[in-house]
Amino acid sequence: MVIKTDLCSFSEWRIYPGHGRRFVAKDGRLFYYLNQKSRAFSARKIKSQEIQWTVAWRRLNKKIKTDEGAKKRRIRNLKVQRAIVGISLEEIRRRRKEDDKTRKAQAEQAAREIKDRKQKQIEAQKKKPATAQKVAQKAEVKAQQKAQKGAAKTNKAKK
Repeated sequence: MVIKTDLCSFSEWRIYPGHGRRFVAKDGRLFYYLNQKSRAFSARKIKSQEIQWTVAWRRLNKKIKTDEGAKKRRIRNLKVQRAIVGISLEEIRRRRKEDDKTRKAQAEQAAREIKDRKQKQIEAQKKKPATAQKVAQKAEVKAQQKAQKGAAKTNKAKK
């Protein structure tokens, strides 16, 4: 036959049927006390770890063997790779697999391409001296127009 027992809220001893008292706090929590001694210590807010005859003190001072072999197994979180805005997941994986040699080769190739582009721009600017001539011609035309406007103003002033 199985007898339903409760644990004392202070001493953690077993309370058999017909023994002990229940205490309901204002917030609705239930406390079970084995005897008046446990109830009084709890009412005085004394920690059960400080009283030698309690199970909590015996556990704290290693007088009772606790089951540490039954630790909970933690499920390890698996790292999930996600794509970043602007680069796909396949591209990220491909870049991770690359070694340093290929990265250096790609960087050198990119640098060469940039140098070639700059060189072409410089050559194109050297080939286009005509643009400088056009700018000079425009400046001359503007100067002539100003001179004509100035002459027109002086003619009006004479009349």
